[in-house]
Amino acid sequence: MLLHHHRFEPDTTLYDLDLFRTELAGSRSPVAPFKAALRELQARLDDQFRAGADIRDLVRGRAWYLDQLLAIAWAQHEWPDEGIALVAVGGYGRGELHPHSDIDLLLLLEQDDDTAYREPLTAFITFLWDIGLEIGHSVRSLNDCEREAEADVTVITNLLESRLIAGPESLREAMRERLSAEHIWPADRFFEAKWQEQISRHYRYNNSEYHLEPNLKSSPGGLRDIQMIGWVAKRHFGTEQYTDIVANGFMNDAELRILSQGQAFLWQVRYALHMLTDRAEDRLLFDHQRTIAEMFGFRDTPERLAVEQFMKRYYRHVTALAGLNDMLLQHFDEVILRGKETLETVKLNERFETKGGYIQVRSRTLFRERPAAMLELFLLMAKHPEIEGVRADTIRLIRDHRHQIDDHYREDPRHQRLFMAIMRAPGNVPRQLRRMNRYGILGKYLPEFGRAVGLMQHDLFHIYTVDAHTLLLLKFLHNFRKPEAKGDFPVAAALMQQLPKLDLLWIAGLFHDIGKGRGGDHSEIGARDVEQFCQRHNISVHDTNLVSWLVEHHLLMSMTAQKRDISDPDVIRDFALIVRNETRLDYLYVLTVADINATNPTLWNGWRASLLRQLHAETKRALRRGLNNPPDRDDWVRETRTEARSLLLTIGVNREQIDHLWESLGEDYFLQYAPSEIVWQTQGILNHNQSPLPLVLISAPTADMSEGGTKVFIHTRSVDDLFAATAAAMEQLGLSIHDARIATSHNDWTLNTFIVLDNHGQPIRDPVHIEEMRQHLVEELDDPDDYPDIVTRHTPRQLKHFKVPTEVLIEQDPANERTLLELTAPDRPGLLARVGRIFMEQDISLSAAKIATLGERVEDVFFITTKAGEPLTDPERQQQLRERLIEVLGV
Repeated sequence: MLLHHHRFEPDTTLYDLDLFRTELAGSRSPVAPFKAALRELQARLDDQFRAGADIRDLVRGRAWYLDQLLAIAWAQHEWPDEGIALVAVGGYGRGELHPHSDIDLLLLLEQDDDTAYREPLTAFITFLWDIGLEIGHSVRSLNDCEREAEADVTVITNLLESRLIAGPESLREAMRERLSAEHIWPADRFFEAKWQEQISRHYRYNNSEYHLEPNLKSSPGGLRDIQMIGWVAKRHFGTEQYTDIVANGFMNDAELRILSQGQAFLWQVRYALHMLTDRAEDRLLFDHQRTIAEMFGFRDTPERLAVEQFMKRYYRHVTALAGLNDMLLQHFDEVILRGKETLETVKLNERFETKGGYIQVRSRTLFRERPAAMLELFLLMAKHPEIEGVRADTIRLIRDHRHQIDDHYREDPRHQRLFMAIMRAPGNVPRQLRRMNRYGILGKYLPEFGRAVGLMQHDLFHIYTVDAHTLLLLKFLHNFRKPEAKGDFPVAAALMQQLPKLDLLWIAGLFHDIGKGRGGDHSEIGARDVEQFCQRHNISVHDTNLVSWLVEHHLLMSMTAQKRDISDPDVIRDFALIVRNETRLDYLYVLTVADINATNPTLWNGWRASLLRQLHAETKRALRRGLNNPPDRDDWVRETRTEARSLLLTIGVNREQIDHLWESLGEDYFLQYAPSEIVWQTQGILNHNQSPLPLVLISAPTADMSEGGTKVFIHTRSVDDLFAATAAAMEQLGLSIHDARIATSHNDWTLNTFIVLDNHGQPIRDPVHIEEMRQHLVEELDDPDDYPDIVTRHTPRQLKHFKVPTEVLIEQDPANERTLLELTAPDRPGLLARVGRIFMEQDISLSAAKIATLGERVEDVFFITTKAGEPLTDPERQQQLRERLIEVLGV
């Protein structure tokens, strides 16, 4: 199929075919000249690609030259008669060949009996392999073609796109006649099969164009979506060119331009991929994104990396192509296949009606005469959840008229009232916002959002573009309202029923990341943007302050939960002082949970859930108590001891043994743990008696221990390197540490507690697995002289392509007389064990740790002291520790 305003004319000067024929005639074996010709041809095409030649000429030029070489090769073999033809099919049949594309060939026989052709066929195919061609071939008679095409839509699709290379054209024409829509696969049946095929393909990619490492062919908006339009139109209209589809009214000029430009861009990227990898590679892996960005002329700026600029262009093209594919296939279904069906029409008002459950305009001039109707349409869908979608003709009209949404349009109070009516609608508001984005209305009405469309961050943490992440966050918020959310998100589900104004939550969600890619703190930029939005839309000062605060502080709760010791009353009080009231706290909690889930599905686990739940509950308690009445630490310790002792006495533990043990533990122990945990640990220590082996207690999450991870408690003699050894042993078990509380009693026994998850981010609950873990840890920690080696597993491929600088921030925590060390470093196997070894080398004691792995990097917080138990205040020692961590972890 040809492209818009581009007529291919082969460049016959690229390679001298006459000279090739002469060399071939004088050669003892044809293999060497053919190999040399293919090498030289590809090298010249690659040179032209690097020089900026039109990609369409290169892709079609390679196919044309291969036609000539294959025809020459065909003539080198003796065929018994005219009953066989060499036919290009599939992508090659379309006349498209990238450097390592499959060369799909059909050896087409007139009769079923292939006896006479077997010997030359074998020789011909072997010859093609010998000269290095990557061919996909089939040998079929006309009857075979008809039978196999009837049975398999993939076969008919492949054969639909055919060109004769050698042999009689009449044979190919006979095949085309047998495969015509009048005989097999009529247009409606073919369309239905291909549509189901596309649905399945899109499902494999989560129905999203936004993948960190997209597949150029198969991801939504990729080359397959373009080909799908061509296949369907070709089957129905019998067209050979996209321009014929326009002539048939299936597509207009603007849509053809989107398709042509998108295809040309994807072809450029695909050609570059094949050239770089020297193979048929269609996955745009991290390995290649930076190289291609540089090849295409993108350069780093203070705001955006070159690779991010390149990927933004990619996402914009595939988003436009995916939308075009959706609209055209729906249009095909409605107008061509179901055009004769009688669909029920229901009038909604003077401007809109539904037909067959889909909304449409009642006048084609509506959007030109009344531009406000472009917003009214989405308001009607919000009010009528039974409407299934927008009819294709109306989608096309939206696309044709959305340019009217300019500053004047945005400042019109009527339009502002309509937009706010959508935000305040009782139904599924996020669904309407997704539709508005799909049809290009949201980015027009909110230019700040428009700038974020296709904006990616080149890391493994943010796996979606800013716009896709934002709309997914809003979808999570809406899903918290559903009954099934009570199981997975009990606190968020309960709070969603209590929040006074959901429209404020939708607005905060829409703006929370809108400031990204513009330089500076995106939270502050977003807070300014949303304040202006609220003022423009006549939102009260009180509500404006709430929304602006939420956007500015949308990271506060997750950062506090993951990086601060939330068992410390002072941390809770500091957080409560920023939040100030329960309404803000509740809004912030649901926004935070949705944000984490919509950033990367691997981030949400029971452990993070429990941290946020605990922070929410403790802060609510502090706010109700009053910020001027913080709990006294002595009272906290006294209450915890009293409750724990009471529980232990109830189950028959001796009071004197309890008091004797507790005398050595220190007050901080009773600040760190809940009474139920102290009971569990005390009982374990007393029952362990005088055993020389380390005590290892393991507990899966239970109702009274709400942590969402498996808890491992280790009580043994305190020795150097214990934390490093424990981390190494846990890595050997395939466990990831998410929290560590490191304490030592006055008589030098450890009270170390770790929260761990398996490599799928799940707690370990199986009793057999737990016992295996316990035995392994006891064996590994039994002899300090025989501690396990640090795990040095192979670093995963994706991690190698991100240069995360190792950063060490050291500050004081005066309330707890310790030092806080915040470490950002590239994630690597064995990292925690290495950190532990460095602490030992530097005579540093570890009292607690918060471990967070965010894609390709870790952001860990360690609470440390000197061996004497004092804060690390000496600047020289701080610098020495910082340099050692960077030296070891920065490689």
